[in-house]
Amino acid sequence: MPDDEKNVDNWLPITSSRNAKWWYSAFHNVTAMVGAGVLTLPYAMSELGWGPGIVVLIVSWAITLYTLWQMVEMHEMVPGKRFDRYHELGQHAFGEKLGLWIVVPQQLIVEIGANIVYMVTGGRSLKKVHDLVKPDTSFRLSYFIMIFGLCHFFLSVCPNFNSISLVSLAAAVMSLAYSTIGWTASWHRGKEPNVDYSYRSSSTSVNVFSFFGGLGEVAFAYAGHNVVLEIQATIPSTPEKPSKKPMWKGVLVAYIVVAACYFPVALIGYWAFGNSVQDNILISLEKPKWLIVCANLFVVIHVIGSYQIYAMPVFDMLETFLVKKLHFEPCIRLRLVTRWLYVAFTMIVAICIPFFGGLLGFFGGFALAPTTYFLPCVMWLCIYKPKPFSLSWFANWICIILGVLLMVLSPIGGLRSIIVSAKSYKFFS
Repeated sequence: MPDDEKNVDNWLPITSSRNAKWWYSAFHNVTAMVGAGVLTLPYAMSELGWGPGIVVLIVSWAITLYTLWQMVEMHEMVPGKRFDRYHELGQHAFGEKLGLWIVVPQQLIVEIGANIVYMVTGGRSLKKVHDLVKPDTSFRLSYFIMIFGLCHFFLSVCPNFNSISLVSLAAAVMSLAYSTIGWTASWHRGKEPNVDYSYRSSSTSVNVFSFFGGLGEVAFAYAGHNVVLEIQATIPSTPEKPSKKPMWKGVLVAYIVVAACYFPVALIGYWAFGNSVQDNILISLEKPKWLIVCANLFVVIHVIGSYQIYAMPVFDMLETFLVKKLHFEPCIRLRLVTRWLYVAFTMIVAICIPFFGGLLGFFGGFALAPTTYFLPCVMWLCIYKPKPFSLSWFANWICIILGVLLMVLSPIGGLRSIIVSAKSYKFFS
């Protein structure tokens, strides 16, 4: 590798630091996955119903663990080479140009979409805290989104994944804390009087659209694949000790934490509120006040970390393009301008369309289903070419078929939810 190119790689966010341990992988993956999605799982259950909801939760957990294992394995499938970015693996599987066109647009939609949702989540949680502490005063949601966005103008200065390790660790701990508060407070509160587990509407078409939206909300909850290769890139690797071993150890720990967060919140939250549950379980909970205030503050801390985890690959793409294609000089000034413009963009979009449930359903199906549920399987088939009708062949094709159905159906429900919410929404209110 020429010295100039090596110097650029040492400056870029993904490849500038490779001294992470396996536990970095664990809490980075928890931070990437457990976020806004877990808060809406009881709402997704109310759209799916008990039977389908439980099946979708379990199947999604199993499929995404399998596809995450595939990506960890494919990171160093070529001896002496590491696929440090999702699109690099896509280029190896599909070709230089086609791989870019298949992976990069989807990955950008996921990461930018997640950052917009996290802006909304952070703003709504701050507003909830304010409304509980100062119920006699009222401020617009847009103000709280701006307050949340302000901290990212400072954190976006951090150069790479390892530099935000403490932020990510705090976020991972907070995710377990507020998830536990969410289901224990629901359990302690007990069932709503006259709780109703039937679908919300008497109209079949409305319920079908809601069902599709629920699928997308569950898909959004399993979003870590879009940054998994970038996280693995921070772990040192030698032929004797490849990075996949500590990475997989961290992933397994992360998925145990994911199960401990997701299943109790989804099932107990739905049990307590039925179809009257809000699209954020913490918004439904009002008492005890001090506990709900703490939970919402934990959410704010968590989504601060989640935002940075999803923003880092976007920063890497932007800086790679500016430095390698447009030949800008790699410097702190370029980094600040690029990243601050990105933070400002996601903040403005979040202020314009703060429709939490609809955004999760739309982005979950439209972009997360491909990159999480079936694109790793397609790449596995292209690269390893398992024998037709073997166990691996069947497993991958089942994941592909289910993922494609999810991608086609769930954005319909999410988009409808956004349109319905937008009818009564006043911009910048």
